[in-house]
Amino acid sequence: MTQREQDRQPHSEVLHTVRAELRRLEELLSGEGGAEQHVPAWRRPTRGEHRLPVAVAMAVAVILQLVLPDRLVFHPIWLLPAMEAVLFAVLVAANPVRIVREHPALRATGLALIGMIGLANAWSVGELIYGLISARVGEEPGPLLGSGGAIWLTNVVVFALCYWEFDRGGPVARAHARRQWPDFQFVQMDSPHGAPPDWSPTFLDYLYLSFTNATAFSPTDVMPLSRWAKMLMLVQAAVSMVTILVVVSRAVNLFK
Repeated sequence: MTQREQDRQPHSEVLHTVRAELRRLEELLSGEGGAEQHVPAWRRPTRGEHRLPVAVAMAVAVILQLVLPDRLVFHPIWLLPAMEAVLFAVLVAANPVRIVREHPALRATGLALIGMIGLANAWSVGELIYGLISARVGEEPGPLLGSGGAIWLTNVVVFALCYWEFDRGGPVARAHARRQWPDFQFVQMDSPHGAPPDWSPTFLDYLYLSFTNATAFSPTDVMPLSRWAKMLMLVQAAVSMVTILVVVSRAVNLFK
């Protein structure tokens, strides 16, 4: 090796090091290098979310059905709440603490329970609107507002359960990270550095989504990405708007 080649060798090593550092910096800036170092919790398997928030929400929905006036509920009054209680007991027995166990029968049971709660509330919405239009209900503004509020709140819980059950295949599929693409884009997904490393959406996040959609009649900080999510939010906003407008307008007339 000549003297000139010996002089060039350190320079080539320095150049190689500089190029490697530049490539690493470019990967970090583009997010490719960070993806290998940190995978957000909603993209990787987790231990599953806790059963308690979902159980409380379902119990509240059933109780709200029981406190409605007889003329607004499906008859016999005990039928749907009794069936809902049985399905709910099956789900709790299968996943008493963490929702991680899956089976086609369990998923069908969960969907059937949500469907029954939604059916009971849809019946109450129809009876309420029909009664107000035909002047059969709403003699006093206080009970009318109470019934309308209970139906509206049940509507919020029902759609929260729907969003929670269908987003990325449901809670168990999300816990196992089976689907990469979300149906709802939460702020923490778009800005992972603004959330703890173990953050992933749970039922309370979907309850917030449902409440804001029922009050603002449009997305707020959670964006629907898939078509079914957009259509479901559209239906919820329409039902919520009709319920509020009909009940409030009737109550205002009664106050006069």
